[in-house]
Amino acid sequence: MQEDYKCIKCRDMTFILDGNTATACECRKLREAERILEISGISDEFRKKIFDNFDYSVSRDVLNAYVKAKTYAKDFDYISDSRHNSIVFMGNSGSGKTHLSLAISNYLMNSGVGVLYMSYRDSIVNIKQSIMDSENYNRVMNRYKNAKVLLIDDLFKGRITDSDVNIMFEIINYRYFNNKPMIISTELSKEKLIGIDEAIGSRILEMCRDYSVELCRRELNYRING
Repeated sequence: MQEDYKCIKCRDMTFILDGNTATACECRKLREAERILEISGISDEFRKKIFDNFDYSVSRDVLNAYVKAKTYAKDFDYISDSRHNSIVFMGNSGSGKTHLSLAISNYLMNSGVGVLYMSYRDSIVNIKQSIMDSENYNRVMNRYKNAKVLLIDDLFKGRITDSDVNIMFEIINYRYFNNKPMIISTELSKEKLIGIDEAIGSRILEMCRDYSVELCRRELNYRING
């Protein structure tokens, strides 16, 4: 009985043997793209958030944010290993921060760059629930620390405890010292980020020095206007 393979040429090994020589199969890039998407934590709905369907006509601030996001995505290969390799979107709910963050992520993943999605509120609860199990805690934390690119959505949204701050410091500090890129959205301004924790805020702002976007005007609401 013939087995079912996604690729008949290589029988899903992603390489083809010819004697003692192994050659990459043409399916390898596709399999890698599928793997990147599978572990990203980005839902099918979020995969639809791309640059092409972002409405930047809402205001000049939104247009500037769109331009900065697209520039970051296109520059990523050149800056990914540098100190200033991250981007932060700051502003009120509904200003398009998450859409632009996901548009960057989808662009990078389509280019073969792994992105891990971290919904701050959900993730911080799950991490705190695993604190008493050191093996599970370290496994979860290492996933966030070592992702090629980490997308933190709605950083510090809601009530913030010392435990929340300590967890995020551990993740962000590790990525800061290892030059690991982050894409961050938050409703907080630069001043409020620093006010919550100066060490976290200063690291984020340094890593995002060249790609920092503020959408803090209250009349903006991308969801309503869009």
